[in-house]
Amino acid sequence: MPKIICLAQLLVKKLKLMADSLNSLHQLKSKSLRERILDVLRDAILSGEFKPGQPLVETDLAAQLGVSRAPLREAIQTLNNEGLVETIPYHGTSVRVLSKIDIEELYSLRSVLEVFAIQRLIMLDKPENLERLEAVYQDMLAAADADDLKQVSEIDRVFHDELIGMSEHSLLQSTWNSVALRVRQVMALRNMRNSDIKQIAYNHLPIIEAIRDCDVIRATELIQSHVASAGDLVVGHWNEDQQRIDSQ
Repeated sequence: MPKIICLAQLLVKKLKLMADSLNSLHQLKSKSLRERILDVLRDAILSGEFKPGQPLVETDLAAQLGVSRAPLREAIQTLNNEGLVETIPYHGTSVRVLSKIDIEELYSLRSVLEVFAIQRLIMLDKPENLERLEAVYQDMLAAADADDLKQVSEIDRVFHDELIGMSEHSLLQSTWNSVALRVRQVMALRNMRNSDIKQIAYNHLPIIEAIRDCDVIRATELIQSHVASAGDLVVGHWNEDQQRIDSQ
């Protein structure tokens, strides 16, 4: 219940920020409210605050958020369509459970996509791309110094999104977009397992250095190892996490 209360507080803050500027028709207000509910719930799932298998009780969420069930139900339906939650008739809705196979498939595909992206990045050899990655790394390190795990995870996601975007390959980008939400979720769960969040940031530095040196072989090996270790960390703790969910 405390997590739901935190979500309610976050939603109230967001609604207060828009209160002065949002003075339009009721229909537009309802749409805006639905989108904001969706943002709050999606962020809770993708940041790992809502764990795989955790139930989302519609009546409780509506009461705690202080909203009607209609926009909440629409937001949950969108999360269903995105594959982040699953609704089973007569059993309710819960955050979609990640199986070992799900993670292994996701991370094997992610490895292929990021290897291709980093190879193209080196081939393009644009100084501004390297500067951008270095800036993202510094932001990640600053967040780690501040002991802000959630921000570290968010910047971690940005780093890998940048790798894909800098490849300047539209089909690669669209393929990445199809798995990006799930990648972000597993990244957050992985980072929660790392006792030293500064190490999360440091792990990206050798990749940047290999790109700077235009060393395709080393950069490829590093990104493969980086992605593989992340997937292994989550899979390695899967049985332990599942037992905890089942006991709740």
